[in-house]
Amino acid sequence: MALYNQITIIGLGLIGSSMARGIKERGLTDKLIGFDNNKEYHSTIQSLELVNDLAKTIENSVENSDLVILATPVGTYSEISKKIAPSLKEGSTITDVGSVKSSVLKMLSAHIPDHVHLIPAHPVAGTEQSGPKSGFSKLFHDRWAIITPPEGADKEAIENLKQFWEALGSNVEMMDPDHHDQVLAITSHIPHLIAYNIVGTARDLETVTKSEVIKFSAGGFRDFTRIAASNPTMWRDVFLNNKDAVLEMLGRFSEDLTALQRAIRWEDGDALYDMFEKTRRIRKQIIDAGQDEDVADFGRHQDD
Repeated sequence: MALYNQITIIGLGLIGSSMARGIKERGLTDKLIGFDNNKEYHSTIQSLELVNDLAKTIENSVENSDLVILATPVGTYSEISKKIAPSLKEGSTITDVGSVKSSVLKMLSAHIPDHVHLIPAHPVAGTEQSGPKSGFSKLFHDRWAIITPPEGADKEAIENLKQFWEALGSNVEMMDPDHHDQVLAITSHIPHLIAYNIVGTARDLETVTKSEVIKFSAGGFRDFTRIAASNPTMWRDVFLNNKDAVLEMLGRFSEDLTALQRAIRWEDGDALYDMFEKTRRIRKQIIDAGQDEDVADFGRHQDD
């Protein structure tokens, strides 16, 4: 059953195109409108029939839509909201999929009119791939969608958005925007920053050639390169817009890293073992929570 008469997705990369596939498969709207300013994507979007109509202008794309979803890098939100604000339907809902929430709420609140329900959200799902070809409808299955409504947000609009994410296969959690940013800083943002940094360090080592880094990449480094292959524009915007939480968590991480450095220097095997044993349990808890599979080597096979 259609939850919204008309839905608009602005940005049809990995997340946006995955949502489009899920929306059409489950019949969550009578009409799905898309807009993407990357003209190189247009032929792919049309050939895959991701949307019912690919709008020519961003202003036209939101006209008469009951739900508008921003699926572009968060650094674009301010300019986008400024452009679409006059065309938004009264009583409609505008949401997003960004990995940062407090700054998004501030950016959008500055332009979105009072007669539109502003309810930010964040599907905790994705891959290192990008573009409309990379999407798939099951991306959100058994993953969390975090909704961060501002104080005083319309309860019916929140419930409708909750049902929308549940229909896409997600588990839904309500969370304060500031708390969301702290949680995601340590579970997502810092790991990506570490991955980008360690791959960059390996690239710049004078005593190790680039060919050796590639040829002898063990499992750990190989998985860092997968994370570090993520969309650079998106992650640049994440770090710039979640600066405070990232710096706070990065400071804590640096302190813990110094403690490990000290244990290695002083050959404190007990301290190292204790740390490794405690952190090993986290992996089991993630598997038990259904957020990953207990498959050797992350499910890879030798013939992959």
